Amino acid sequence: MADKMMGKAMKRVEDPRFITGSGNYTDDMQLPGMVHAAMVRSPYAHANIKAIRTEAAQAVPGVLAVITGQEMKDAGINGIPTGWLHPGIKLPPHYAITPDKVRHMGEIVAAVIAETRQIAEDAAALVEVDYEPLEAVTIGSKALAPGAPQVHAEAPGNVCFTWSIGNKDEVDALFAQAHKTVRLEIRNNRLVPNAMEPRASLAQYHKASGEYTLWTTSQNPHIHRLLIAAFILGIPEHKLRVISPDVGGGFGSKIYQYPEEIIVLYASKKLNRPVKWTARRSESFVTDSHGRDHETVAEMAVDTEGRITALRVDTIANMGAYLTTFAPAVPTYLYGTLLAGCYKTQKIYCHVTAPFTNTVPVDAYRGAGRPEATYLIERLVDTMAHELGMDPAEFRRKNFIQPDEFPYQTPVALIYDSGNYEAALDKALEMANYKALRQKQEELRKQGRYIGIGVVSYLEACGLAPSALVGSLGAQAGQWESALVRVMPTGKVEVFTGTHSHGQGHETAFAQVVADELQIPVEDVVLIHGDTGRMPYGWGSYGSRSAPTGLSAIVMASRKITDKAKKIAAHLLEAAPEDIEHVDGQFRVKGVPDRSKSFFDIALMAHLAHNYPADLEPGLEATHFYDPKNFVFPFGTHIAVVEVDPDTGKVKLQSYTCVDDCGPLINPMIAEGQVHGGIAQGLGQALLEEAVYDESGNLATANFLEYALPRADDLVQINVGHTVTPCPHNPLGIKGIGEAGTIASTAAVANAVIDALRPFGVVHLDMPYTPEKVWRAIQAGRRMPQAAD
Repeated sequence: MADKMMGKAMKRVEDPRFITGSGNYTDDMQLPGMVHAAMVRSPYAHANIKAIRTEAAQAVPGVLAVITGQEMKDAGINGIPTGWLHPGIKLPPHYAITPDKVRHMGEIVAAVIAETRQIAEDAAALVEVDYEPLEAVTIGSKALAPGAPQVHAEAPGNVCFTWSIGNKDEVDALFAQAHKTVRLEIRNNRLVPNAMEPRASLAQYHKASGEYTLWTTSQNPHIHRLLIAAFILGIPEHKLRVISPDVGGGFGSKIYQYPEEIIVLYASKKLNRPVKWTARRSESFVTDSHGRDHETVAEMAVDTEGRITALRVDTIANMGAYLTTFAPAVPTYLYGTLLAGCYKTQKIYCHVTAPFTNTVPVDAYRGAGRPEATYLIERLVDTMAHELGMDPAEFRRKNFIQPDEFPYQTPVALIYDSGNYEAALDKALEMANYKALRQKQEELRKQGRYIGIGVVSYLEACGLAPSALVGSLGAQAGQWESALVRVMPTGKVEVFTGTHSHGQGHETAFAQVVADELQIPVEDVVLIHGDTGRMPYGWGSYGSRSAPTGLSAIVMASRKITDKAKKIAAHLLEAAPEDIEHVDGQFRVKGVPDRSKSFFDIALMAHLAHNYPADLEPGLEATHFYDPKNFVFPFGTHIAVVEVDPDTGKVKLQSYTCVDDCGPLINPMIAEGQVHGGIAQGLGQALLEEAVYDESGNLATANFLEYALPRADDLVQINVGHTVTPCPHNPLGIKGIGEAGTIASTAAVANAVIDALRPFGVVHLDMPYTPEKVWRAIQAGRRMPQAAD
């Protein structure tokens, strides 16, 4: 019997190929006759295209074609569709190459295909475009103002959609009766995703069969195939194979359908040669879908007992120039429905207005709506606790949903299935030595040193489900997942999943679970993913769905294998199937352990079928399609401690403690790594990162000199803990952990910074907390007649 693998901190089997440079990424692919694409991109954020002259570029030796938007439109190539719809939503066309007008800096106006990348890029610089520059608008609230530049004629007033949840009148009534209210105007800063591997695509057209193969950096190759084949190229799905090999990070930015993928597919057919494009980092900044970018007015009301009675939220969610795949879902169903957090708020009303602007499209970025909701709730909770003179941890405890109240119907649609928020809070407070921290804070303030303690209790919903529900809410996709488990004659096992691993460690964690289910060595299991030509189907990896949904499908398929294996064993052992037990890696007769067959014996006979049940098909493989009954709801408490230098405004993280509950841990080391990475990303938003546009729509932070990412010395040793509250509706009780760190840490660091600045009268600052911004806030506080604390 192999050792129990679930819960074991096994080193990742995929790491040796990554750390030795042996991974197989899209840009590593080399095909005979392969040529290269370079994009001609608009330097303007908003302009009419008066003319495009390609003669000079086409005259360059080695140039094979210069493709324009009008050419692709005339060839019947459709625009890029959106995968989530709301009533009344405006859907302006989004072509891979714009034929007549540019709506954000970096939009593609032509593509050059040449024998080498260098020739293509040199020739792209020779394409002459006559632009008629137009006034641009980049900020959501300004796009909604009367007289603002119109981004799309199809969206009057730049309104893409409006959305709301909750009863406004009931919430207004509670505010009118409230003992105390607080109000914050919050800007959730726009972020640029920066995966280690830039996007890349390689397309090959097979003239004899009329089929395409696309290698691309995708988190969900089946979604890519569906959208490209059925909606953009207008070809049967079986004529397009999408392969997503090793992918160097995604964080949501590689979910979507991007123009470059369409262009290389079109060009490969036009030239009958494979065509490759790989983004330069400068292109990534102005083309990869950005994240966040909310402007919100948020209010909280409490009664005389300090219990939260109502939340009122009005958000402007900047959509950018176009809608990408899941953009409409992010500021609505992944945001408004999470505004209850961990608390028993009686009523909530949330209204969202989503304008188009002359900026890069905005879509899901690690957490996708849930970091925005958590930041809003937890800033309000801290502010209210301060107003009431309560310790912020105790204010949270007072308002928690209690363990005996599950399943819990929130006022914003979701039904939480389980939770124990106080246990996570208590453990985090103990690990951080919270009382001592508060005492230290008081002592240091007397010395002119300012540390801040930020407490956050978060909840997220991940593993979107069930499909019928998300379909009723506007999703144009299912949210089930498939798995195929195939046992070879030698007992080795191939596991095919519709999810995708792009750094999360699925090849290890999923194999651990299958090894336990089949009671075989983990080395005998291999995970295969990322190829529409090999998987039954799948919806990919995003929203922390891979474990609760994809792995659940694998578990159920594995159990079908075990059930069939018992029937084969029963035949071989001349026993009834119900008398066969699967113990210690053996199929044996209950009570007669000497009468047994190994997994290898069963696998071999399933393929030989020489001595085999007459009513059983040969072979040993099983497929399962798993549609969850509900979301899963990870939660936890994070505590950040920062010190602010009052002379420079510099914020330095001093310590970080987190307690997360993702149900039973599959691989503690991988879970811890996910939390570490998430915390680093959340800290980046709080302290460093912001995409800034100038008034003309130029992205002023379009490189790593201007856009700061967290570095190792911005972080500390993270103190990690867990509680375990199993999900009641999936076979392993597991929940997602991939986004928890990001969802919690932004708000934790923000609360810590504001806590440090309270002696200067600061009650709120918008992120990122740059030294200049913090220093100015301190100086303003010092000029006040009486700084508040």
